[in-house]
Amino acid sequence: MMRILAIDLGKNNRVACIYDAAGGSGEFRTFLTAADAICDLVTTVAPDRVVIEICPIAGWVGDLVSSTGVELQVANTSAPAWRWSNTKRKSDHDDALRLAQLSALNQLPQVAVPPRPTRQWRAMIRYRHHLVGRRTQIRNHIRALFDREDLSLPTGGLCWTQGGIAALGARAQSLDDVNMIELWRGELECELQALCAVEDLVTRVEKKLDDLEQQQERCQQLRTIPGVGPRLAEIVVAVLDDPKRFRTGNQVACYVGLTPRQYQSGDNDRQGRISRQRNSLLRAMLVEVSWVSLRYNAWARTIYERVRRGSPARKKIAIIAVARRLLVRCWAMLRDGTIWSPAPIASPTV
Repeated sequence: MMRILAIDLGKNNRVACIYDAAGGSGEFRTFLTAADAICDLVTTVAPDRVVIEICPIAGWVGDLVSSTGVELQVANTSAPAWRWSNTKRKSDHDDALRLAQLSALNQLPQVAVPPRPTRQWRAMIRYRHHLVGRRTQIRNHIRALFDREDLSLPTGGLCWTQGGIAALGARAQSLDDVNMIELWRGELECELQALCAVEDLVTRVEKKLDDLEQQQERCQQLRTIPGVGPRLAEIVVAVLDDPKRFRTGNQVACYVGLTPRQYQSGDNDRQGRISRQRNSLLRAMLVEVSWVSLRYNAWARTIYERVRRGSPARKKIAIIAVARRLLVRCWAMLRDGTIWSPAPIASPTV
């Protein structure tokens, strides 16, 4: 007889369902979100299995449960069982009971939770992306400020060189000293200070990521691919984590959301746009690197031209095909521990 402890995780309170798999009955308990409360609950109930759902706090909760030696399952809440359209009634108690029932039937859609070092690495990679986005917002605001004042700025990256920043600083004034007519100069000074601070943060974070990337042998394997730099190598290694948990290349592509959606109705079976599941940052970087690889990687250029078929309308379709193939090759290299070796493409299909 299996005893399952299913926990619906919340910010302040949690609902636990103590489920008897043989009798199909459940007992509910509500407790505060605290590590001590979870330890006491697991010790008191003594379950054979603990089930939680994936969420921002699933990492440390999973580490806590695993330290007790109890089997842990983490549910993928993006599966159809959790969609509002497929749920007649939704509450914390219903979610906890659903977790327990699906686990008892061995039908629970699960997601892998990497160890804490990998989670921290992923978070730092995403933080760098967040900082780059903030830097872009500040730059765009400065350009909008000059447009508002009918002033011109150099195009492209010339505006953000040392000389360009110095020219911008010459137009700025302290916000405490400007009058009402020249308030835009004080606003420019504030934005330049924010830009300088964000630039410093980006430099520090990238230096730390570079140090971590150089310590990873798997990242150095991926760097042998023409066009692949440290940013893509680190995020592929961090997101895929253990490459042996994927059996086929199609599973890897599906995990990153680079496989097409499938629509079936009767005898009709067609494929639509890509699913865009999971890690959007990895997917975006794969596409970006694929565009760059067209200049440096003959293998990528061959796939691109073959899928494009000379049609400008198929450019995006072709670059997605290159991104998918690039991801699968990265996975195969990590799985086999090999470096880049461009093999001839025998099949015209993608």
